[in-house]
Amino acid sequence: MTRRTRKLATAATAAALLALAGGAGSATAADVGDVFFYSGTGQSGSRTPASLDDPGTCHNLAEPALSGLDYAVDYVNVYFNSDCRTGAPGTSSDLYYVLGSLHADDFPYPAVSYRVRPAS
Repeated sequence: MTRRTRKLATAATAAALLALAGGAGSATAADVGDVFFYSGTGQSGSRTPASLDDPGTCHNLAEPALSGLDYAVDYVNVYFNSDCRTGAPGTSSDLYYVLGSLHADDFPYPAVSYRVRPAS
């Protein structure tokens, strides 16, 4: 499936979800196919877009994020250490967070890096 086809499928799914929700909520703050990180909880504060053009590449955030919105078909691995190192802040372990497709959530720790996982 091409990236364009995935985006069209996501658009159809998102339109259906918005219709069910009556168009309310934070999902209306993004275009279909976008992923954003927010400096505050509940998708509040300053918004930083994620780069979806290079799946698998680690990106460090300029500002820690407390929440995120994934309005794309791709999943996003969220890390609490720079350079996509797993673990709670300042520690090493296998801990990281997965922000799923068409999903919004608060993170358990401030996110400082991420890696986009392409939809399979």
